[in-house]
Amino acid sequence: MENFVVSARKYRPATFASVVGQGHITSTLKNAIARGQLAHAYLFCGPRGVGKTTCARIFAKAINCFSPVDNEACNECESCRSFNEGRSFNIHELDAASNNSVEDIRSLTDQVRIPPQVGRYSVYIIDEVHMLSAAAFNAFLKTLEEPPAHAIFILATTEKHKIIPTILSRCQIFDFNRIRVEDSVGYLKYIAAQEGVTYDDESLNLIAQKADGGMRDALSMFDKAVSFCGQALSYHEVARSLNVLDYDTYFTTIDTLMAGDYTKALLLFDRVLSAGFSAQTFMAGLAQHCRDLLMCRDAQTLPLLEVTGTLLDRYRAQAASCDAEFLFGAITLLAQLDATIRTATNRRLTVELGLMKLCRLSQKKNEPIGDSFELPPLNEAVVAPSVAQSTVATPNVTQQTVATPSVAQTNPQPTPTAQEPTPTPKAVATPQPKTAPRTTTPRTSISGTSLTSLLSKATPKTSDEGSEQSESSSLASIDPLTEQKIANAREKFIAKLREQSVRMALAFDTMKVDGNRLTIEAESDVLEDEIRRHKTAVLQLLADTAGVNGMIELDIVRPIVEYRAPKPIRVEDRMAYLVEKNPLVNKLRKALELELE
Repeated sequence: MENFVVSARKYRPATFASVVGQGHITSTLKNAIARGQLAHAYLFCGPRGVGKTTCARIFAKAINCFSPVDNEACNECESCRSFNEGRSFNIHELDAASNNSVEDIRSLTDQVRIPPQVGRYSVYIIDEVHMLSAAAFNAFLKTLEEPPAHAIFILATTEKHKIIPTILSRCQIFDFNRIRVEDSVGYLKYIAAQEGVTYDDESLNLIAQKADGGMRDALSMFDKAVSFCGQALSYHEVARSLNVLDYDTYFTTIDTLMAGDYTKALLLFDRVLSAGFSAQTFMAGLAQHCRDLLMCRDAQTLPLLEVTGTLLDRYRAQAASCDAEFLFGAITLLAQLDATIRTATNRRLTVELGLMKLCRLSQKKNEPIGDSFELPPLNEAVVAPSVAQSTVATPNVTQQTVATPSVAQTNPQPTPTAQEPTPTPKAVATPQPKTAPRTTTPRTSISGTSLTSLLSKATPKTSDEGSEQSESSSLASIDPLTEQKIANAREKFIAKLREQSVRMALAFDTMKVDGNRLTIEAESDVLEDEIRRHKTAVLQLLADTAGVNGMIELDIVRPIVEYRAPKPIRVEDRMAYLVEKNPLVNKLRKALELELE
């Protein structure tokens, strides 16, 4: 039986042209060989499995080739044959993960002095160089900076940030990129053709996506899939062999959410959990799927979607049926779930609630998302402009949709018939505005009776009384017991407000009441904006809780921060500070002949 060689070793690139996805690296190295501008030290850094060690070997073989062709090794001369057969003494590979001590670097320094027997350069490839100890790095500095003319060092690492700056400054640094999905799929198709394996585009695309930019990982997954599926790769079988959620799961989930069928969505999530996948994996994949659908909606962002073949057509078809607002809301909600699911006690329940919210979101796209403050807004019948078009709102007592408590609700009275005249309410003295400066905030009025309705029911007035009445038509009624009612219902109101917004409850906990005017302190612009946005609803809640039947005004101010002088630091400043507090300290210091230290 012939020995099996994994694809990562069997199809390892042997020339610069066969390296996948690193054209900026290979072209630079070929130009350096053509011009004879070879540096004495190179640093290859990048993710795992992207070709760092492979490019180092190809470069080492090319610079020692006796008759290069287009700056590539000829594979026919003695130097190339010895390298291909593994008996070359010009190329030395060192694993820094297991040879990371000072003694290992000293042995390398002694070996560098020996010139090559065949060829022009002795190339030293040090893999995982970030594993060297700090002492080994320092011992390697001098040799790396001024090696012999025949010595070239190629350092490879996946963690460049762990290498000390003195090493970095002595090397030419080459950053390797993650291999794109398209490039990985193209190389997998080449290998499948060489091995006589049939496939579909979705299966190879799934392998490339799972490899996350590493060609070595992609080839290892390809071998595993071939062992499971045989010589014919199918999408569902490859997904089973790699133990990943297939695209069909997410396509079906989005269709279910768009239909608003939360029952089917919960059953689908249960099947995902039964297959052994975690809730966090499912939510992360669903968020990525929504992001890919959003990228499909615009031709400019379509290249950001790393899918190929018929799978791209499926994404386009589903993206056309999805609303952009739903996708934005879904991504926002899934991002919030990803942050909370890590600390959640019941992760399954957390995800199920998220799925039900997504179903509701697909049915009600016009509702705002992410607003935690849910106080009921003031009814349109309450916010009605007065005759003078002022900003004070006066609700009508005759309407049935008034949210604030009316006079009839507070003091039950028999309902007058149509024949009985309605008595004119007594005039309530309106407090004059104070001269103290106020913040310029719009006033919100909450009243139990409408001044316009009372005027329509009042008896006819003389011309003088009519002028007084028209002058007061721009003011709303004021409950003279407002301050007392708010004081009695203060704790109950704060408790109700805390259920909706803790930050606003803390702000109203320090409110000061003067008649019908409230004054609260907002410590930040964010809190002030939130209070202004929900001002009408909060005052509505306060009126309902306290039983206030008149206008309530709200002023928002900033707390006064006292400035404190910095404490003295120097000895002279400390002494001056003490003398300022008590002059006898200086006399005591002179009497005892003490010096400042």
